[in-house]
Amino acid sequence: MASSEQLLPSLDPAPQPTRKFCPGICARPLSVCLCHVFPSNPIPMRTEIVVLHHPHEQKHKLATVPVLAKCLRDCAVVVGRRLRLGDSPVLDALYAEALDDSGGGLGRRAVFLFPGNGSMPSIEIDHWQSTLTDANSKGIVLIVFDGTWKHAKEMVSASLPFLSKFATCVCLSYDVAVAGGSIYDSELILRKEPFGGCMSTLEAVARALRVLEPAGGEIEEKLVSVLKAMVSLQSCHLKPMKARTEMLKKKIEEKGNSKSTGIEHQN
Repeated sequence: MASSEQLLPSLDPAPQPTRKFCPGICARPLSVCLCHVFPSNPIPMRTEIVVLHHPHEQKHKLATVPVLAKCLRDCAVVVGRRLRLGDSPVLDALYAEALDDSGGGLGRRAVFLFPGNGSMPSIEIDHWQSTLTDANSKGIVLIVFDGTWKHAKEMVSASLPFLSKFATCVCLSYDVAVAGGSIYDSELILRKEPFGGCMSTLEAVARALRVLEPAGGEIEEKLVSVLKAMVSLQSCHLKPMKARTEMLKKKIEEKGNSKSTGIEHQN
């Protein structure tokens, strides 16, 4: 007589198909492999880049920082919510140089990319670069914050006690344009932006390097071509979104109407 165990059907879940990843440099899923558009070797630069990568961005399908780090030779990624002493050897050295009054530092200059405001004014990166001379431009460190707009503001604010000792806040010129525009400017919106002029971290770095690097135009062109390929491949697997600028416009109009009636929405 068969035992009760033999009569019961197996309750083990059916094995799930394993996702195949590219064994090449991109290490992305095979369906969205980018190895064919990556530079054959990481691009050499005189500029060193440090990216503070918000933890929430690590698993995002459209995170551009992992791609950026594999395209550029000197691009360090720090995962966290703020920059402080001990996070980056490059930044630690700049901090130490800033505290050294002997004047014997390496002469490197550091900037962090972020739109300024009343309490923290920024300089357009083109203007900042034009003030450098051979005597004080022995190297440039570009610091970038990667996250949603809300997270980026929080990351900058939390990092200021450290960064303010040695870095200058710079911003991109808003008339900067590349053929095809930002990934947010096309009909295919894959990530929502808070306002016009927003761009991905990879785009922002590419456009900053156009100003900072002697061969900046070529570097920018290559990085943007990789980004376009990434967006094109990913668009087959993600549902397009409406631009957030329209959503914000509607919210502002609603707020204006509520004020006219003496009613204020509570957040």
